[in-house]
Amino acid sequence: MARERAAYFLLMEQGYSTREAARTVGINLRTGKRWRNGWHSPPGGRKAVPPIYPVPGPAPAPGSGELSPAPSRYLQERDRIHIADRLREKASVRQIAAELGRSPSTVSREIRRNRRPMPRGGFTYQPFHAHRRAERRRPRPKVGKIGQNPELRDFIQDHLAMRWSPEQICHALRARFPDRPEMHVTHETIYQALYVQGRGELRRELTRSLRTGRAMRRPHRHAYKRQPGPVRNMVMISRRPAEAADRAVPGHWEGDLIIGKNGKSAIGTLVERSTRYLMLVHLPTGHSSLATRNALATTIQTLPRHLWRSLTWDQGSEMTAHRSFSVSTGIPVYFCDPASPWQRGSNENTNGLLRQYFPKGTDLAAHTSQDLVTVAAELNSRPRKTLGWETPAERLAKLLATAS
Repeated sequence: MARERAAYFLLMEQGYSTREAARTVGINLRTGKRWRNGWHSPPGGRKAVPPIYPVPGPAPAPGSGELSPAPSRYLQERDRIHIADRLREKASVRQIAAELGRSPSTVSREIRRNRRPMPRGGFTYQPFHAHRRAERRRPRPKVGKIGQNPELRDFIQDHLAMRWSPEQICHALRARFPDRPEMHVTHETIYQALYVQGRGELRRELTRSLRTGRAMRRPHRHAYKRQPGPVRNMVMISRRPAEAADRAVPGHWEGDLIIGKNGKSAIGTLVERSTRYLMLVHLPTGHSSLATRNALATTIQTLPRHLWRSLTWDQGSEMTAHRSFSVSTGIPVYFCDPASPWQRGSNENTNGLLRQYFPKGTDLAAHTSQDLVTVAAELNSRPRKTLGWETPAERLAKLLATAS
């Protein structure tokens, strides 16, 4: 019945149900099921019969229970037959796993992924069908989700060009298309579409829009730790109010400088701990202690006084005039411990984002104050994971509305 088998499997591939395909070909429904699923425990003590595979290739010998050799990391057909037999005997997943020498999660995942729904509800595990499904999933390479969906690919590429991070794009997709799972991906999927060779799902040049700008993925390195400068009369971060540590009260800021080519130019960065709102400080005359003090004092005047409760800085020499800054503005300055950048985590993270706009080794004096305002506005309009995917500008606007 080779022609009947071929016609039966062709109808099954076209989406016909088992009953419809069997009736069209002119065979018994039970015969069609045996062709498709095999017969691993027939009555009467006869040998098991594997399924007739619709794909071309050498079929296994009846009753052999084995196909082509597979690596030991994969379950083989005989393993799946053992799982099916033990499930009929009501054995637990852990018992089956111990008998096979596998992890319980491997057996549990195998049953969950390859079981079949029953017509009247519930599920059944059929070993030959499960083995066929696993074999079909295994071939590589596969076309990724991004490559299959032009709308999804265009959305990701447009937002990467706007310097959004892959994680921000993923949550924007879920917010924009909540009822369309085909438009949902993880950030790792986007990274692989950019970096994995041979996939070609996203334009390779978009890697320059990522924060690192790297053409290849690399492991994290230890951040460069700047030596402490000669700052006197420091008030250490351990004496900072507790309300600043838990970010419950707005108005506590973290500050630092990003340095340009040969250390001759710099831009000041200020990040509010509660809202992650960013302000950039223009330093056209250099980043000496007096220039930094005057520029900071000018910048803080653009926001209401109640939003300036404290400032946390590292032990850089640009803050040697911190006492005169505090006297003139009424804002206390606290200093981090040496080589402890995590004590200003929000500011360090933001400085990494800013390097996309102000790369290392470039002259930062070439940027005008209006350029800094534009960059700060763009970063403040990005959704942030730590804010529940709100933007810093939205959080700040809520604070100002509440105060008014």
